[in-house]
Amino acid sequence: MDDTSGSAIKKPAPLSAAEQEERLALTRAFPTSHDLRRRAQKLMPNFAFEYMDGGAGGHDNGIDRNWKALDAVELVPRYGKVVEPPSATARIFGQTYSAPIGIAPVGGPGTAYPGAERYLARAAQKANVPYTLGLLSGIDVEEGVQLAPDVLWYQLYRFSRDNHKIGLDLTRRAQAAGAKVLMLTIDTPIRTTRPREVRSGIVNPFRLTMRLRQDALMSPRWLSSLRRNGVPRFTALKPYMGGNLSLAEQAAFIRREQGGAFTWDEVKLYRDVWKGPLMVKGILHPADAEKAVEIGCEGILVSNHGGRQIEALPSSIDVLPAIAKQVKGRATLVLDSGVRSGIDAARAVALGADAALAGKSFLWALGALGERGPAHLIHLYTEELRSTLGVLGCLNVDELRDVPRRHPGAYQLKDFDPPAK
Repeated sequence: MDDTSGSAIKKPAPLSAAEQEERLALTRAFPTSHDLRRRAQKLMPNFAFEYMDGGAGGHDNGIDRNWKALDAVELVPRYGKVVEPPSATARIFGQTYSAPIGIAPVGGPGTAYPGAERYLARAAQKANVPYTLGLLSGIDVEEGVQLAPDVLWYQLYRFSRDNHKIGLDLTRRAQAAGAKVLMLTIDTPIRTTRPREVRSGIVNPFRLTMRLRQDALMSPRWLSSLRRNGVPRFTALKPYMGGNLSLAEQAAFIRREQGGAFTWDEVKLYRDVWKGPLMVKGILHPADAEKAVEIGCEGILVSNHGGRQIEALPSSIDVLPAIAKQVKGRATLVLDSGVRSGIDAARAVALGADAALAGKSFLWALGALGERGPAHLIHLYTEELRSTLGVLGCLNVDELRDVPRRHPGAYQLKDFDPPAK
């Protein structure tokens, strides 16, 4: 069921002269997301950077595979017609956004940058792009919708005790608050080890050890944001915890209550309760995509969890065409994992997605520029996408689907057949 509310184009407010000057200065200093990453590494506490930047495995091979797979996709331009500066607007779940680029859910973003959720929500609302608030965040869905009433999507993990009492109540709260999309993460049956986190001194459950405190003292901007926003806590779960629990007690509660991946029968349960577009996050196999469509899910997020689960998974972009072929337009397809530019978003749309989400790079932006960072990155991504459209000879985002392309790493449907015995 498409959400057609708020479908009119919401144009971002025009910039003042001072804002235009600042935008130009930031673009000169940080013209790409990787420029923001380099700056963030210098300014952030080491543990915060390692938490947001690292992946599974000993050498971040999953992250590297995502990046290389996206870089390998070539798009062929066609010339000979007049192309005005194209619009990047896109329709997603019946709503018009300024670009088919959004902010992916990130677990515990306040560890990377205190107050991250509020800064991301405000920037997304102002720019009219989707922002997915993760369950394990420092604000609840009610505050998230207040900050981003037109663009907020909400992500849940599995809390199955007492017949999903917590998860279903969170779903009802999200519905009542006005979240646009509900996203169920199904690709985390267990939490795997991320070596860079371990080496940086992060412990499970998280606590500010003396080593981490000393690390933070070297990062004035991070500390200033911590003073303004407080120590990150799992605010959405506070009503279910009982009492004012310490961070360690909160973490113990989550370990006790949350776990495993949603079963398809459980997805059906949430489908019955949630009255808007329902998306499943973490699909890499066409048969799973088919199952989601059969259940009635309107959205599928093709994702390998950003290379943060295990490094052996295929890149999202490489399985996207086969999933698109399987789904045949019966659900909205979104891609994440490895998106670092507007060009990557164009690649995703050309290969069958309706939109792309970026997560890690928005935390780079916060680490590099503080609360100015997300707005700058949204601007970079949108302008990169518009430039890509123009160079390819596309008048709009939809025309990306007709662009000739070469995709050397693409899976075919037959590649998903079980091995012969």
